[in-house]
This record gives sequence, structure tokens and C-alpha cells, in this order.
Amino acid sequence: MRGQVLSLFLVLAISVVLGQVSYSIPEEMSKGSLVGNMARDFGLDVKRLKSGKARIFTRDSDEYIELNNERGVLLIKDRIDRETLCGQTTPCALHLKIILENPMEFYSVTIEITDVNDNSPSFEKNDVKFKISESAVAGAKFMLDRAVDPDVGLNGLQTYKLEPTDNFVLKFHDQADGTKNVEMVLKKPLDRERNEDFSLVLTAVDGGEPQMTGTMQILITVLDANDNAPVFTQAIYKASIKENAPVGTAVVTVTATDADHGSNRRITYSISSILDHARGLFEVNDGSGEIRVKGNIDYEKARTFQINIRASDDGGLVDSCKVIIEVIDINDNKPDIHVLSKSNVISEDAKSGTVVTMIHIEDADSGENGRVQCSIDDDIPFVMQSSTNDIYSLITDSDVDREIAYQYNITVTCSDEGVPSLSSSVTLTLQISDVNDNAPVFERSSYEAYIVENNTPGLFIFTVKARDADWNQNARVSYILEDSSVNGVPVSSYVSVSADSGVIHAVRSFDYEQIKDFHFRVKAQDGGSPPLSSNVTVKVLIQDQNDNPPQVLYPVQTGGSLVAEMVPRSVDVGYLVTKVVAVDVDSGQNAWLSYKLQKATDRALFEVGLQNGEIRTIRQVTDKDAVKQRLTVIVEDNGQPSRSATVIVNVAVADSFPEVLFEFTDFTQDKEYNDNLTFYLVLALAVVSFLFITCLVVIISVKIYRWRQSRVMYHSNLPVIPYYPPRYSDTLGTGTLQHVYNYEVCRTTDSRKSDCKFGGAGSQNVLIMDPSSTGTMQRIQSEKSILDEPDSPLETWLWGRSGILFPRRWRWGRLSEISFRTSAWMLNG
Repeated sequence: MRGQVLSLFLVLAISVVLGQVSYSIPEEMSKGSLVGNMARDFGLDVKRLKSGKARIFTRDSDEYIELNNERGVLLIKDRIDRETLCGQTTPCALHLKIILENPMEFYSVTIEITDVNDNSPSFEKNDVKFKISESAVAGAKFMLDRAVDPDVGLNGLQTYKLEPTDNFVLKFHDQADGTKNVEMVLKKPLDRERNEDFSLVLTAVDGGEPQMTGTMQILITVLDANDNAPVFTQAIYKASIKENAPVGTAVVTVTATDADHGSNRRITYSISSILDHARGLFEVNDGSGEIRVKGNIDYEKARTFQINIRASDDGGLVDSCKVIIEVIDINDNKPDIHVLSKSNVISEDAKSGTVVTMIHIEDADSGENGRVQCSIDDDIPFVMQSSTNDIYSLITDSDVDREIAYQYNITVTCSDEGVPSLSSSVTLTLQISDVNDNAPVFERSSYEAYIVENNTPGLFIFTVKARDADWNQNARVSYILEDSSVNGVPVSSYVSVSADSGVIHAVRSFDYEQIKDFHFRVKAQDGGSPPLSSNVTVKVLIQDQNDNPPQVLYPVQTGGSLVAEMVPRSVDVGYLVTKVVAVDVDSGQNAWLSYKLQKATDRALFEVGLQNGEIRTIRQVTDKDAVKQRLTVIVEDNGQPSRSATVIVNVAVADSFPEVLFEFTDFTQDKEYNDNLTFYLVLALAVVSFLFITCLVVIISVKIYRWRQSRVMYHSNLPVIPYYPPRYSDTLGTGTLQHVYNYEVCRTTDSRKSDCKFGGAGSQNVLIMDPSSTGTMQRIQSEKSILDEPDSPLETWLWGRSGILFPRRWRWGRLSEISFRTSAWMLNG
């Protein structure tokens, strides 16, 4: 018999996708039966299974399946009962992991257990009693208990039969979960006088081959008239409850009403049917209809429960409702961590992605409570990588270095996402063997540096930095400027690199107008043997500086000739007179030019465009406007600080060319006159300042000298003899002393004549006899002769032309006055 079942149901479905194989076998296979040739399906050699110590890892099916390494096949280890293993869950499958070592590998195997018809339908009760009033009309419904068949699919419960069918027929109602509710419907009214008690047989039939059945006896007692049956307020009640709710917790209350009176309206509640996994977990109060928890509810075993509640009155009429209870998961299971395989030593030159350890993670909760994330410390060169939902691999994320850490104690922490979160951890110890495998690494893949033009040679530009993960000599980095050229010139004539620090300095001064950027490569080399190195590109960008003033291209400023723009007096407002054209060899905003009218003969007549430099008329030209119009336009760039240039634009307001020639004949002469006038003014100011400073120095020197002489005379006891200069008389009119006169020479701006004011005679002077006095008097005579000199023709011309410059006679007159005053002061002591 079992061989026939095996031949009918053994269907081997193999699909290998990324290391996964699925098999399908029927339940109840005998011990030692073949499940599948795992070695062939995975393409593995039997020798590999032996050398890799192939073994099965599973949490729940190691008692059913075993691996034969000699043949590479999976065999039945013990009889498998699908109903015990999975209950009503479909499909029912076993999930295995085949683990191999050296190198570490794993393969996933899924074994689907198909159902065989080895269970017959059964009722919870062997009999059920109904009290039916003889007044019950045809069509009255009576809910019957459902049968339960542990098998699934076609082998499960299919239909019901009722015998005899003289008074009743069956009616079925399909439910959302695929089951059927069974109602016994009254086909014709009952007659209590003819038959007070009778029984029916309800048979449940499955769809297996051969069919299996189960029976329940229905005992009917015919009562007197009770014409109203109980009615539930809802056909379906829904409720939710947390798993692990304590016994006695109220779930929901069902309510039914009966329109009868007396005993016929007294309603009794009971559980009419319940699935096996819910039996013993709930109870209903027969008087109030309140449903309470009776046993331990575990979300991991069942997530929903369905209970059929029957309401019966004393007259035997009943109604039923369905109660659906949803179980809410709570985070009551910590993740389980199982180390599948691990390495204790790894070389530091192991490639990134090398598998160090494989672990299996399992959390019995669901949803967020069962979603697990594993992590390790952030400061180690390892990461956790998930290959499947429950397999994690600890792999190298980057190069490891024994000189930094010769050993790692890696704590793997797996936490679920429940609230509060539950976690588990395991510590793995890993030794690192040393090799020299690290080259210097720059902090950036490329560098950009900026330097302002006109820099001083030796100016710091930038610093490149490379790090070596090795230790001691292997980590000592030197920086080398690689040979290259910029515009045919060696790059070493542009920049230099410090071998120790990586600091880059400018060797020369850069000009943005000649070179705007250049690039070169810097090599970082460690001190290992053999040395390892890396290089990086450095790009230096020269930033523009506002070092060039604007250059005026038009109008051209000539030295001797006069260029003027002619504007007829009949032009309209906005007439374009000319355009100032200028350029700036700088870049960016340093080359943005603006035009402004600095000076003009008549500002109300012309304007200059700020951006385009166009000179236009801003009003109508009149006859009163001068023919000669001189405009000074300043051109400024936008640099900081700003640089500028000025241009003079001569405009002739006239209707005919001869008029222009007549008015502009002496323009050049006026210009020469103004230039000469400015020169003489500056020269006069410089001479006067020099003479003033010289006089101060002379006065101070003489005072110091006389003070020293008086001190010498005081100590020598020499007689004091008064000195009287010749050709002067004294103030008493004796004729023995001459007079000293003070006078001032005054000039007016419109007259060439001078006024002299003579003062009174000076006081007597007493000097020590010294030959130097003769020299003093000679200087006085010399100054007087200078005063009496006539003006030169040039001085006379300058006085008449300007009225501002000071002629030489006036200047020397003031100088003579200063000299006379100085001499008198020296004579007076």
C-alpha cells in the first residue's frame, strides 16, 4: 500500500537558483526513503562533500531528514506526519541548509511535504440534541457542528450527507477561510403527536481515494409551539487580543435576542464548532455570551481564531454567529544566533570581501518584531552582510593591518525592530597576521589650489597630504614632484614640494594675463621595502588681480594736434556725438568698465552712457551754447580697488567747418599756457618753502652761537665795546650811530608798483668786535642790490598773463625784508 502511495505521489521538482534546490515528497514515507540526489542537483562532487564535512543545519527538521555523504543523497530519517508538522498550513515545507567548509559554502534545500489521505473527518461530539417546536415552519434553520479533517486539499473535508431526509435537508455556506458551515433546514413542519423524538445521522465525507467519513447523531425532541428563534445582533464579530494575554481576559461579548416570552426567550450561549488549534483556548459564558481567554495564546502558533457561537432558547430554536479573533504579536522572542563556521586567523593582505564567519539568525516573532538587523563596531574593518534573510556573513570591508591591531574582538549584536527591542550578541576573536601591503593614500583624488597673481616667490600655495596605514618605516611618507613641463618650461620652475610635509610653494611670481592655470603630479612614497607609492594631480589656478588700468582705444589722445567732434546746432535730443571705447586686459569683474562724465564745459548738454560709453546730447542745442565744449570722461573698472583712466573729448558745436577752425585756433596755445602756469606755481611754492626752512636753521644756529660767545666773554672779563655800522645815524641825531629801517614790499594782483612802509629807527646794538661783522654788512648790501634789480621780461609776461604767479621782484623783495629783519635781530642780540 505504501509503495503504491509512493509511486502515485513521489514527484521530484528540482529548481536550482543561486544555490537553492526544492524537492516534493508525500508524507508517511518509510525510514530510509530517498528524498533527492543533492550532490547531482547542486553539481557537487561526492569527494567535496566528504572533504567539506557536509552536514545539515536546520532548526526544526533534523529529526526527519539525514544526509548520506557517501552517496550525496538526502534520506528519510523518521516518518513524517504532515498534520503534526504543519497542521492546516499549506504548503508544508522543511527548510534545510547544507554547510560545507574549506572553503565555507552553504546551499539551501526546501522539501515540500504533500498530503495523503490518512485522516478521516471527525466531529467534536458524537451526538447533538435539538429541541424543535412543532410550530417551526418550513425553512427553519438549525446550525450543525462542523467536522474536522486534518488533511488538506482534496484529502480534506468536502461535503456532508443527512439521513433520513423526510423532514430536513442540508444547506451549506462557504466561508472566507475555505470551510463550509452546515445548516439543517426544516423541509416540512413536525408533528409532536405523531413523532415526539427521532434521530438523524450527519455524515462528513472527504475527497480522498478511498473516501473516508465520520458521523454524528442528531437527536431531535419536538416541543410545543415556540415560534421565535434567537437572533444575533451581528452575523460576524471581530476582536483582537495580544498574545500571552492572561487567562480570564475578556475578548468579546456576543448578543442574541428572542421575541418570545417566558422560558422560550431565555437564551443559552455555547460554542458550536471550533478548529483544533483553538480548542481549550476560549470559553463562552452561557448566560451573558462573553468570550474569555481560557488557555495560553501564542502568536507564533496561530495568528487568527474562528469560533462559531450558538444561541438557543428553551424552545429549541437557535441562531449562530461567527467570531473572528485576531492575535496581536508582541515582541517576546529574542533573536537566536548560531555560528555556522568561522576562521580564527586572517592575513592582513586578505582581499576585501573575504568571509570570516557565517552565522544563522532566527527570530520567532513576526513583522517588525521579527525583523532582525545585525551590526558590529564601526571602527573595525569588517561589515556584516546578509546573503539571505537569516544568514549573515562577517566579511572584510577594507584592508586590515596588524601594526594597528593584531587582534579583534568582534561583538556581533542582532536586534529586532520591536518596541522595546530585544537583542542577542556573540563575541568573535580574530587574529591578524602581518604583511606589508599598504601604499600611501592621498586624502583626495585630486587637488585644486588658488593663488593670486603678482605673488611673491616662495609663497605658500597648498598642502597635499597622504596617509599610510602601515607602521613605522612602512608608514613614513615622502613627497616628490614628478617631472613634467608647463608651456615647455619644467614644472619645478613654477612650484616646489616639501619632501617631508607636502607643502607646495610658488617658485616664481605668476601673471594671470600670461598663464591662467597649470597642473602637475605629486608622488607619495613610503619607506617600505620595496617602497609603495601613489600619485595625485594638483591643479593650480591663478586668480586675477586688478593690476591693469583701462586703456582708451578711442578717441585717440594726440600730443600736438587737436581732434574735436562736430555737433550741428540743429541736432535732436539724444544725438550720438561719439563713443568712448576702452578695454581692460584683466578678467572678470576687474574688466567690467563703467563710463562717467567727470568734467564738462556744460554738464546740462551732454551725458555719457554708464555701460557703453556713448556721449549723447540730453537737451536741444541753442545759440547760447559755446562752440568749444570740453568733456573729461573717466573710465573705471569694477576691481577692488578700482583703477581708472581719463580721456578728454573736444566737441565743436557749430553748423560750419570754418567756424570751428576760427574758434579752435588758440586752443593749443591755451593748453600750453595752463601747463606753464601750473609749473611756475609749483616751483614758487617749493622755493619759498626751502627759504623758510633755511632761515629757521640759520636763526637757531646764530642764537646758539651767540649764547656760547656770551658765556666765553663772561668768563674772560673782556670790555664790551659798542659797534656802530657805517653810514647810519643814531636815534639821538648825534650822527655817530646809523639807523636801521624795517620796510615791507607789497604787491597787488593788478599793479606792478610796490608800496614800501618804513618804520622807525632801531635800537642800539652792542657786539663784540669781530671781523665777521664785516661779512654781515656785505651780505646786507648784496641783498639790497638784488632788491633794486629790475624785472626780467619773462617775469613781466607772467605777471600780465596770469595775475597769479609771483614775479621775481616781489619774491626777492620779501626775501630782502626777511634778510634785513634777520640782520637787525643779529645786531640787537
